This record gives sequence, structure tokens and C-alpha cells, in this order.
Amino acid sequence: MSHTPDLKGSSFTLSVLHLSDNDVDKTIHFLQQKVEQAPAFFAQAPVVINIEQVAGDIDFTRLKQGISQAGMIPVGVTGCKDKRTQNLASQAKFAVMSASKSPSQAPATMAPTKVIRTPVRSGQQIYAKDCDLVVLNHVSEGAEVIADGSIHIHGTLRGRAIAGASGNQSAVIICNKLNAELMSIAGHYWLTEQFPEQFWQQKIMFSLDNDSLKFELLTI
Repeated sequence: MSHTPDLKGSSFTLSVLHLSDNDVDKTIHFLQQKVEQAPAFFAQAPVVINIEQVAGDIDFTRLKQGISQAGMIPVGVTGCKDKRTQNLASQAKFAVMSASKSPSQAPATMAPTKVIRTPVRSGQQIYAKDCDLVVLNHVSEGAEVIADGSIHIHGTLRGRAIAGASGNQSAVIICNKLNAELMSIAGHYWLTEQFPEQFWQQKIMFSLDNDSLKFELLTI
């Protein structure tokens, strides 16, 4: 058995902030608002900055400081169009990253489904590693349910539900009554104010389709 360190490739789900311009102060204000709205989800969350759509120079040093001050962890920059932009990002101690084009997949072998029969109370966090999660009760406001697979909630979802936590983009969230604070699939998320009104307090399925989140009403 080797007792030396080893360095291997792996994959993790990171939040990606897509910028449309080089207004750093606007970006920092946006991040501060997001952390205030859902601190349990965003606080200390690693974030990658996608600058593919940005024209003009970016103050990367100011951006990195602002991300840290907002309570998130700046990891890297992707979408650099030329070597000069890469150098500017590197000088600010950002990792220069290339986005992968291949979709994330579920683990080759999924574990048995994790079933929770009791209500998930405020402040609780349930994590179903490498498997689906079934909650046969309610998820309270301030509670968080996380699964590497899909999540099925037979009661009301008032807290946060995070499916595909390890990057599985085919994961879904199904709940009997939508009243959530936050929902996420494979790192893509919506907060309460982003939910279309017609799905509120309805039985729904939440999924990711071509990098776009969507709700579907379930009638059975």
C-alpha cells in the first residue's frame, strides 16, 4: 500500500457566473444579493467566471476581491478569447480554465435509493450520495435535501432541493406541492422569484434540458 500522495483527475460541480459585460461593480452587487438570498447554498461556494460574452478588459483583481467579499470562493476564469486576457486573469491569481463539452454522467453504479419517512425539519440537511432520494413527507423552510441522483418529495417542498449534485444533468426533482426556496439540477439553480407563477403550489417535475431549467405540471 502506497503512503505517498497521488494526483488524479476528477470532476466537481461548480457554480458558473456568466458575464455579459465588464462592469465589475454590478457583478459584485449581484453576487452579494444572491448570497444574502440563500446563504446556505451560496456561502463559501466555489465559482468560475465565464467571460465568453464580454467585450473589453476586465479588472480581474477587483473581481476576485469582490467575489471573496461577497462570501464565495473565486476559482477560475473560462471563455478567454486570447492569450492577453489569459495572462491578465493569471496575474490576478485566477486559474484559466477550459469548459468541458461532454455532459456529466451519473455514477456507473448507483447505490440503493435513500428513503426518508419523517419530515425534514428546518436546519436539517439530508444527502443521498450516489443515489436517488425519496422523502415521504414535507421538507420544511430552512431545510435542505441533496442527492447525486433525483429527488422525489411526496409532501410540500418549502426548503431547498439540490439534485444531480455530482453533475448528473439527467436528474429531476418531483414534489407534490411546490413552495421552495431554491431548486437546483447539476449546479443550475432557480430561486423562489424565478419560479413561474403557474407552477407555484402545484405538483411539478423540475428538470434540466440543454442547460435550461424547466418546470412541468404533473396531473397524476
